[in-house]
Amino acid sequence: MKTILITGAGSGIGRAVATIMYENGWHLGLLDINREPLMELASNWDQSRYAIEVADVSNADMVSTAISNYAKQVQQLHVLFNCAGVLEIGDFEAIDLHRHHQILDINNRGLLNCCYYAFPYLRDTVGARVINMSSASSLFGVPGFASYSASKFWVKGFTESLNVEWSRHDITVMDIEPPFVRTPMLEGKESQIIKRLGVKLDANDIALQVFEAVTDRSLHRPVGLEYKVLRTARKLLPDAATRNLMKFLSGY
Repeated sequence: MKTILITGAGSGIGRAVATIMYENGWHLGLLDINREPLMELASNWDQSRYAIEVADVSNADMVSTAISNYAKQVQQLHVLFNCAGVLEIGDFEAIDLHRHHQILDINNRGLLNCCYYAFPYLRDTVGARVINMSSASSLFGVPGFASYSASKFWVKGFTESLNVEWSRHDITVMDIEPPFVRTPMLEGKESQIIKRLGVKLDANDIALQVFEAVTDRSLHRPVGLEYKVLRTARKLLPDAATRNLMKFLSGY
């Protein structure tokens, strides 16, 4: 049975990915900072097909213990899906410094911790892969999303580096790049760019992308026609033109 460890599995995209993978016969390592949503998610599932691990991904010791516990139970790790993340919207100086740090700690340090401690088990599993949640915000720095956008640039660079490095271990490293997705992370948050671009995807749309990605060799997996067009335009347009487009879309 194929195995997948999902961070941030208690809600949003992580929860949707857990559901689709379970429905397709995988064994799941469900990791989240809170136990209760994981218990609720798996309440009607076969207990032999999942394990619950509670950890703050930014805490290296907790991550080490959680991944070791799961790997010892299943003996191999086919997929690590790094989904845990946080978002804050607003002018840079208006967001509390602690929140800026938290965004980087979870979105970047957390992802790094998980890759680091999962590596031995991925290396020992034929055809293993890492799927990282990136974002359309990694295309160009998004006004009002400074720390979040920067964190996703980091994810893209980290993914590209490991994609090359870990190929020698038969580990495929890739990322998913969606625009705005209707999840609890976005609830109650507003900005001009969200209004202008809209929120046209939900967690199930991204879960399907992740399910397809487990047999895909792509480095980056952009999601949605509009974002694919923007991604192509970014390659063709000069920086000044892209900057002006982002300024218009964000209302700055």
